[in-house]
Amino acid sequence: MNFGYIKRVLSGASFKKMQDAINVVHEKSGKNKLITFFDMLGCSIKYGAGYNDYIIFEFYKIKAKQRKTYLTRLKNKRMVMTLNDEKYSYIFDEKNVFDKKFKDFMGREILDLADIGYKEFEKFVQGKEDFFAKPYIGESGKGIEKIHIADYDSTESLYKYITNPEKNFGVIEEVIVQHPQAAKIYPYSLNCLRVVTLVNNGEAHILYSVFKMGNNGKFVDNLENGGLACHFDLEKGMITGQGHTSALVNYDKHPSTGIKFVGYELPYMNEVKEMVKKAAMVIPEFRYVGWDVCITPNGPAIVEGNDYPAYDFPQLPDDDKPRIGLIPLIESYGIKVKK
Repeated sequence: MNFGYIKRVLSGASFKKMQDAINVVHEKSGKNKLITFFDMLGCSIKYGAGYNDYIIFEFYKIKAKQRKTYLTRLKNKRMVMTLNDEKYSYIFDEKNVFDKKFKDFMGREILDLADIGYKEFEKFVQGKEDFFAKPYIGESGKGIEKIHIADYDSTESLYKYITNPEKNFGVIEEVIVQHPQAAKIYPYSLNCLRVVTLVNNGEAHILYSVFKMGNNGKFVDNLENGGLACHFDLEKGMITGQGHTSALVNYDKHPSTGIKFVGYELPYMNEVKEMVKKAAMVIPEFRYVGWDVCITPNGPAIVEGNDYPAYDFPQLPDDDKPRIGLIPLIESYGIKVKK
């Protein structure tokens, strides 16, 4: 039973957040606030579901039989702790380490600023219009800058800028050229598949995939920065659901381009599946990983790996889909989800 969660909720700021969540449910469903309060607590005890899970998975609309199929925040955390050896998490947390470990899957030129000097940098920028500078450690696109080389009066001044300790840049990356079909739906960001793999008994399985896109003129596809995510079927090679935002607003078409989501196709699906399964076996001590995969004109490439895979993306409800969570699929691969 998740009594630790209940204790946190009943104290201070957490209780205020829960009150806000109850208000959201009341606005969406009209349900009595007191009944919702006790239902939220019950879902925490029975399913390890926090109030955010309760809202985003619309637990207020579904019955116990459906609720118990959902991989909630607490259950996902337990999966991560069980399947991933924490001693190796630094490989996924530190971008320079990850880039070197998975260089065969990256599909672009990446340099660690600690390993190069001005001459190597000068060679790197030759013939380029832009590149990305990124911190060693970061999430949700924070600290990343897209550098337009023509904005600087010399290569020397640009080198001084990116090596300024206050900028905290760790690596520089060649800009990925997307396949036209991947770029068309929203041309201002690198739009990626999030593909999650599970390894059991030495075999890699694909748990789910979603397609993430930028929005509102931003150059990153993270939901935290206003992006959208849609359910994606790797076998069919197409989007199969609505666009979801972190604000729980759903779209049938991309709000910036007007392109319809369901049925939108991407190429190289066999290559995507083969690549992530190979990548999943590179570090056998890590059995549960979320891969961000971009599609280039020459095939797929890994953008990054996430050692704490998002559990919410594939379980966000589409209006026309059955209400069932990830747990039955996970357990079909021989992995028991702890209650």
